[in-house]
Amino acid sequence: MNIGYCLTGSFCTFDKSIHALETLVQAGHNVTPVMSENAYSTDTRFGDAVDIQNKLIQITGNSIIHTIEQAEPVGPKKMFDVLAIVPCTGNTLAKLANGITDTAVTMAAKSHLRNNRPVVIGLSTNDALGAAAKNIGMLLNYKHYYFVPFGMDNCLMKPKSMVCDFEQVRDTIEKAEKGEEIMKKIY
Repeated sequence: MNIGYCLTGSFCTFDKSIHALETLVQAGHNVTPVMSENAYSTDTRFGDAVDIQNKLIQITGNSIIHTIEQAEPVGPKKMFDVLAIVPCTGNTLAKLANGITDTAVTMAAKSHLRNNRPVVIGLSTNDALGAAAKNIGMLLNYKHYYFVPFGMDNCLMKPKSMVCDFEQVRDTIEKAEKGEEIMKKIY
């Protein structure tokens, strides 16, 4: 399967997301990394941007799509069977739910969806049970969107935060390609 694997700015989950990406490659899938401009260029306490870029290229053997111009051909060229956004921030959720296309990731999703192909969302947002809740609800009801099972990650310190179960990313992607939903409830 050809998979577009997008990362947005939930930097604290990059290690888990990259591990999930590795399991896809190990399973024999051709994975192309896609990064939002912020994810691509921002150095954080969780790692330097260039180190993350190099790791993604090393694991996948593919160049990173990181501009709107690079992402636009995703649909017309039918580049991917599945597009996964793992991690998907509250900001990206809002853009997807409201049709805003101003990053490489949102352009890749818009372009990919024109072919009625699945988009997998691996949620990671501190305001899932706040401002982002309505956007999650909207996307859960949109056709061709599939969610990696998700739940609260730290109910005491971050009472509105939710994150996907990164161990289920591969299964969710493989089922979504067949039009099957792995999740009907949160864990």
